[in-house]
Amino acid sequence: MRWLGDARYQAGIVDAMQRPLLAPPKWYEYAPRFLNEEHIGAGVEFWLAHEPALDRAETEFGVPPEIVVAIVGIETFYGRNTGGFRVIDALTTLAFDYPRRAPYFRNELREFLLFARDEKLSPLTPRGSYAGAMGLPQFMPGSLRRYAIDFDGDGRIDLWNSGDDVVGSVANYLARHDWVRGQPVWSKATVAASQRDAALARLDGGISERRPLAAWNADGVAPVGVPDPAVQEPVGLLLLEERPDPPEGESTDPSQPAESLWIAYPNFYVITRYNKSRLYAAAVASLAEALRAAHDANPPP
Repeated sequence: MRWLGDARYQAGIVDAMQRPLLAPPKWYEYAPRFLNEEHIGAGVEFWLAHEPALDRAETEFGVPPEIVVAIVGIETFYGRNTGGFRVIDALTTLAFDYPRRAPYFRNELREFLLFARDEKLSPLTPRGSYAGAMGLPQFMPGSLRRYAIDFDGDGRIDLWNSGDDVVGSVANYLARHDWVRGQPVWSKATVAASQRDAALARLDGGISERRPLAAWNADGVAPVGVPDPAVQEPVGLLLLEERPDPPEGESTDPSQPAESLWIAYPNFYVITRYNKSRLYAAAVASLAEALRAAHDANPPP
């Protein structure tokens, strides 16, 4: 525990944790920061740089490359934004000076010190987010110790500098949270006009409870353009707020957004185990689709 004497209290971290909660953004406000040419281009570069590891991860864990790459892109922009706080400072500050969640962060501090011991790493070295999340995939210490793996075979786990370890660890995390190999994440949904109000009434915060697909079909909800996949597990209904197309010559009224409805399959909910936000999972799915299209349109020589 001698390392704790070198930790430094960070008042800014407590301030950040105590900021008032704001209303969650709409999809059309949230998505553009990730669904842009810069994120897609950088994602394809990351994919090409780590293609053998991504292919091996898909074989071993069943997680498609585009899903892994999309998560890394959304978490840290492929390593550009991994956080500038010493992890030990962040975790000790929150463990001892943030009473509301002190038990959680004390456990994370313990996990971090155990990780540093196991990896023969000085606890004063790693840097991460103000909450103590680390590396390109932003694993908290407990997740790092449970799900991160040495995928490049060099005898250590490095989520800052080893792209292969990052790829294997993200894929392993999703697989351990019940990713279903070969199944979709989502599909657009259509709802019979006479049953639309009843379907929307099932939404809570933009997403419904999960029900058998056959039950949704009986209520007039069906996937658009694709046959029903052989999904046995219950699925949900997801709403995304789209920015409407204004009439020619008129400006968009943000108070009157359009809406799109989606069927969220079990793999969508697996992504929410990484981050429980429906918008996060939708951004991963959308970015993954864009990455797949861009990658396949320009295959390596």
